[in-house]
Amino acid sequence: MKELHREVPATKGWGAGLARVPEGSDVDLDLRLESVVEGVLVSGTVRARVDAECARCLEPVSWDEFADIQELFVYPPQDARGHRVDVEADDEEDAPPVIEDDLIDLEATVRDAVVLRLPIAPLCRDDCPGLCVECGALLALDPGHRHEVHDPRWAALEALLDEGPKDQQDAVRDQETARDQETVRDKAHDDDKDD
Repeated sequence: MKELHREVPATKGWGAGLARVPEGSDVDLDLRLESVVEGVLVSGTVRARVDAECARCLEPVSWDEFADIQELFVYPPQDARGHRVDVEADDEEDAPPVIEDDLIDLEATVRDAVVLRLPIAPLCRDDCPGLCVECGALLALDPGHRHEVHDPRWAALEALLDEGPKDQQDAVRDQETARDQETVRDKAHDDDKDD
């Protein structure tokens, strides 16, 4: 068994959704390599710096992402004398990676481990209020921010409210006057019948 620590640059294409590992940023590897019958078992942890945008407010956010890796790298097929034998490539997706010329290529294993841990919709904080849907204002800076929403179905009633108290008093007075006039008419009509 051999333990090693390496710091390597991230290659292009380490990202998912709004989060990604910047190309060329340092990726720390703490690995343990164990010789097994089939090949070399590589296990350990990976740390990579992640830059992202909050999915709600679009503010930049960054953090260190840690991922565990474990992958078996198999020896290439050999004949009875120990000579390498070329075998047709398997079409299996889950075929283990092969050790080539006594070298192990960890790039795909490390990239997959980190990218699979990245959130699709990262948040700057769990209770991020996001942006105003009307004007795009950052709600974290102005928690009381709001817009008056007018429902067109209530427009006629809102017009009555907009007339104000004076107009409402006039309307009540007009109703009372109309009632009084009807009463006077009805009384006059009744007096005419009596004559």
